[in-house]
Amino acid sequence: MNLQGKNVLVIGMARSGIGAARLCAKHGAQVTMLDAKPAEQLAEKQKELADCTIRYWLAKEPSEEELAAMDLVVLSPGAAPDQPVVQKAKAHGALVWGEIELAAHFAKAPVIGITGTNGKTTTTTLAGELLQSWLPETKTAGNIGRAYSEIVETTAGPAPVVLELSSFQLEVTESFHPQVSALLNITPDHLNRHKTMEAYVAAKKKVFANQGPADYAILNYEDADCRAIGQELAAKTAGPQVIYFSRCRAMERGLWIEEDRILENVFGPAQEVGRVSTMQIFGAHNEENALAAIGCAICFGMPPEKIRTPLEAFKGVEHRIEYVRTVNGVAYYNDSKATNPDSAVKGLTAMRTPVVLIGGGMDKKIPFEEWCGLFDGKVRKLILLGETKEMIAASAERCGYPKDKIQMVQTLQEAVEAAAATAQPGDSVLLSPACASWDMFESYEQRGNLFKEMVKALPER
Repeated sequence: MNLQGKNVLVIGMARSGIGAARLCAKHGAQVTMLDAKPAEQLAEKQKELADCTIRYWLAKEPSEEELAAMDLVVLSPGAAPDQPVVQKAKAHGALVWGEIELAAHFAKAPVIGITGTNGKTTTTTLAGELLQSWLPETKTAGNIGRAYSEIVETTAGPAPVVLELSSFQLEVTESFHPQVSALLNITPDHLNRHKTMEAYVAAKKKVFANQGPADYAILNYEDADCRAIGQELAAKTAGPQVIYFSRCRAMERGLWIEEDRILENVFGPAQEVGRVSTMQIFGAHNEENALAAIGCAICFGMPPEKIRTPLEAFKGVEHRIEYVRTVNGVAYYNDSKATNPDSAVKGLTAMRTPVVLIGGGMDKKIPFEEWCGLFDGKVRKLILLGETKEMIAASAERCGYPKDKIQMVQTLQEAVEAAAATAQPGDSVLLSPACASWDMFESYEQRGNLFKEMVKALPER
């Protein structure tokens, strides 16, 4: 990809945008960064790019003439491709790529791409750790930790880059080509951005778009949408090899659980690669995540007999049913990464004790009934905050959850204090919002970290 002298507009000055801007500037592009925030709020971000020659349009509306001069527009995941600035530049002939697509043009190492509504971070992290135990130069990036553009030129194989991929990242890809891909599940999410489920599913499916017969597509057999996509891929003349995983049944070619045993027959007869009972992550969703991660490692070529030890050592990821502390006989769990109702369902069903549940956040236009239908008999008290608190309360009441067990608060600190006052010894307090964080926080990570700080500050009685 020759960017020398090209006019590149990078939209969004978060991690992905900064990585993209640096990569483009390094290759001789004339880079402009656009962000809706004013300069005073982005001073620290600008310092990160102090060694690059970059023009900034901060809290500025570019003119038609300025946009017409752009050759390439690179979108951060949070930047919607249908916004007027992007469409105007596109109408004048600019290419529109996401940061993942940009980085893919400079890739030297093979890629494993992992997507799905829920479980992406756990699966990506586990796949990365499995492969690092075999190929130490393996790296993880994408929607987790580092931007792909930050590391793409420092990874040359044979070890892979394992990428967590969101629908926002995938919808603006064209040539991106993972050698191994995985689709974990599909449930409604981000409908405030994608508008329809069809558009959301189409974005997820792009992870397979450029795969051929030498590549592998790993899908959840128990998810109807995933199974249908697998059937589409298998019917393609030059499609990837389809590998399924299932918690419930043996696969003709794939991975599954039989009683406690994790079995696979991807490249030969069925053999055991681990035991569910020896894993440090728990819950049905994590069993699926483990199957997908193991499938990614095996399809990439990792010997199955080398999987057991790193699988047993894996402790899970931050902000996903993360144990924080037990105080006054109550265990506190941080599930801030549960940013949609389906993810929150998985968090709640993993709990084995009565729960004081903290939920609520930014509205993503997704119904809460499936989640709320689990409350009665399991949730001792429901504590709600954020812009969705009234919606969740109404959903809970429609599902038969008692109104007198619902408490509204204004801040996360109030929520933690209310939970501590309510919970009884033997209970669990679970922060599992079922919503995005952006109405009150910069990210789900910030929300989870604040929760952990507050829990650690609770006094022993």
